[in-house]
Amino acid sequence: MLFRQTAAEFLKLWRVPAFSATSLLLPVVFYAFIGIGQASQRLQGTHITFGAYFLASMAVYAVANVMIFSFGISVANERGMKMDLLMRATPLPPLAYLLAKCITAIVFAALTLAVLFPFAYIAGGVRLDATEWFTLAYRVLLGSIPFIALGFAIGYLAGPNSAIAVINLIYLPTAFASGLFFPKQLLPQIIQNISPYLPLYRFGQLGWDAIGAPTSDNVTTDWLYLAGYGVAFFAIALWAYRREESRKFS
Repeated sequence: MLFRQTAAEFLKLWRVPAFSATSLLLPVVFYAFIGIGQASQRLQGTHITFGAYFLASMAVYAVANVMIFSFGISVANERGMKMDLLMRATPLPPLAYLLAKCITAIVFAALTLAVLFPFAYIAGGVRLDATEWFTLAYRVLLGSIPFIALGFAIGYLAGPNSAIAVINLIYLPTAFASGLFFPKQLLPQIIQNISPYLPLYRFGQLGWDAIGAPTSDNVTTDWLYLAGYGVAFFAIALWAYRREESRKFS
């Protein structure tokens, strides 16, 4: 049941070009516009090129983007179409339904990396060791789990017509404030003071450290921050889910 539901979820998202094409190509477009022109420049005081730094940033952005959008918009739309009522009438266990969405999101996130990495290698001249490519990939996939919960929470708290606006209002400013598009030191001082407490900043640190770029804290601290955010996001998501279940089925 889990395998078939996962296949159905994947096919459903793949057949929506607004999601599948955007998820796969948007990080590449950002890298083309921002990263390629200064890919060979080195970050001040380091041997790390901006191309490698921006690759790590776009890997984090791409994966978190898939997790939040695939869950947030998908769940909100399914609520609007009463798909949750239909699923409740089937023998499919709720856990299998949610796990299928998680697996689908992770597969899509891996596909975005499979497109972004070769582009950065060819167009941006990024050269990393095999261990650095692997470390970057597994860290961004594993570190994206809290953002699954965030997308899930938004999907149950926002309506189908407002989910996209809510996600963009939260995600894009947070991505800029976390230094994913420009190094933190180039941001206004007030943003620099806030950014260490943003989940995307901690997520970004995992990616930057994977390629050898300097970070403000050690990796363990970043994992602990993400774990804390994950617990908080999952608690909110569970509360929102139970509220919806109670409202519709009790």
